[in-house]
Amino acid sequence: MSIIRLEPEERLSGAVIYGGLVHLAGQVADDPSQDAQGQMEDILRQVDALLAQAGTDKSRMLSVQIFLADMNDMAGMNRAWDAWLDRANKPARATVEARLANPAWRVELTGVAALPR
Repeated sequence: MSIIRLEPEERLSGAVIYGGLVHLAGQVADDPSQDAQGQMEDILRQVDALLAQAGTDKSRMLSVQIFLADMNDMAGMNRAWDAWLDRANKPARATVEARLANPAWRVELTGVAALPR
């Protein structure tokens, strides 16, 4: 079974496919000047694009980890999440507060999705 790396960059790949699973790298907003809701909307667009490139979609998300620079941003982040979420196929999710690598980032997301058989 081969390992497939999507969107490789200097230090990481945007996603890695192996064993029927798509492992997402930490996704952050392309435009960090936005508030948490805007950043999350941007991140979820990136997730959709990576999943499509891998041959799957959000309905096959198994787990998601969300990192917030400030838990006071939870409501805005959740507004974007709720608008994106496939309500019939909710993944397991954890949300924690963490200091992110770039102080302008409000949200970072990583997760695992299954490929169709």
